[in-house]
Amino acid sequence: MTSRFGRPSLAASLALALALLASGCAAPGSGNAGVTASDNSLAKVSDVGFLTEPGKLKVQAASGGFLCWRQAGVDWRRYDKVMIERIQVYVTPANAPSPIDPTDLKTLLDYFHSALVKNLSPEVQLVTTPGPGVLRVRLALTSLVPTNTLASMAGTAVPYGFVAEMGSGAATGRPVGSTPYLGKTGLEAQFRDGATGSVLAECADTQIGLKYAADLDRGATTAAEAWMNGYVSSFTSWSYAQDAFNKWSSAFARRFAELRAQSPQ
Repeated sequence: MTSRFGRPSLAASLALALALLASGCAAPGSGNAGVTASDNSLAKVSDVGFLTEPGKLKVQAASGGFLCWRQAGVDWRRYDKVMIERIQVYVTPANAPSPIDPTDLKTLLDYFHSALVKNLSPEVQLVTTPGPGVLRVRLALTSLVPTNTLASMAGTAVPYGFVAEMGSGAATGRPVGSTPYLGKTGLEAQFRDGATGSVLAECADTQIGLKYAADLDRGATTAAEAWMNGYVSSFTSWSYAQDAFNKWSSAFARRFAELRAQSPQ
């Protein structure tokens, strides 16, 4: 058994602790952005009325494979300050099939905000009021599905169960390495000019947890770490949501820095 943000049962904890010590891998939710994958198509974007132009969204390789669009001719160099507005949450039976504990929700939102601040702080000044040179960042969580930790433990307990689980993602239309009981987190993002309020860009993304994540192209050591990080995250309810927040925060900071280094096109 596990708590929503806690650790697995005693037996599982001992095994996982030994594995973590041996591998030097990070704990769940501490930056394992490689253990989630985008599951994107325009048809899967939640119609919650948050985005102004959802029909313009297209998969953008430069933005990490997320669905995005942006206005042409914007001089991103003039935005040297960022205002992160209060993160909104759209919870419906379709995108949150089970009730979400209010305490869990606050913890998740605080974690996401902190991840954004951590990634953006070296690049730009963070402010709390709009104005010239300020980029207003508006975010909405459109899906929050926790990992079914009991199902994850049960699958692991079956001899060679991981072999069947590894292929279950692709067989059901989910990312390779995921399983039906893993967590899912959806995001819609909007970026506005702090002085005029005009919409400069919008994005959407859905991240699904990967219990069996390995990027063999980056070497055996990195692949082993990704595998272990995904495996460990599968035993806590909201670790994959935190992993998704890490990925989004890092990707936004990186892409924003790239745009600010370019001349308007």
